[in-house]
Amino acid sequence: MKVQGKVHKYGNNVDTDVIIPARYLNTSEPSALAEHCMEDIDTEFVKNVSKGDIMVAERNFGCGSSREHAPIAIKASGISCVIASSFARIFYRNALNIGLSILECEEAAKEIKANDEVSVDFDTGVITDITTGKTYQAEPFPPFIQNIIEKGGLLNSLTK
Repeated sequence: MKVQGKVHKYGNNVDTDVIIPARYLNTSEPSALAEHCMEDIDTEFVKNVSKGDIMVAERNFGCGSSREHAPIAIKASGISCVIASSFARIFYRNALNIGLSILECEEAAKEIKANDEVSVDFDTGVITDITTGKTYQAEPFPPFIQNIIEKGGLLNSLTK
């Protein structure tokens, strides 16, 4: 599986309350959550994100509460993959459970810039910054995790 898109770049410690502010948690409807994704740190995100785009952040992405609303909001906004130096453990698991592709790669997270065009090959773990021509190596997911992501989440993978 491969994806390609424009990068939306963030720093360290992007917490779940920034990804989807608590004031919008009165719904779990993905499209409603997507309307407010990242708005407290990037007011232009929902206007600028396109289906297939890629989010890149640095250390400890998704820290904070254990709610699944955060990865749901990101996925529903159109983001095809999140690349970070590291993820908060509960966010990592929630992302996989709902079928949001995530990769850890410190070098890519530090060097890739906002608005770069990036492609990701999930079979090999190769991240290519098309804008600069540089490639990075992340650890690819094993086939059973790729199956969960391709089926749109853990529950879908168990029923299909």
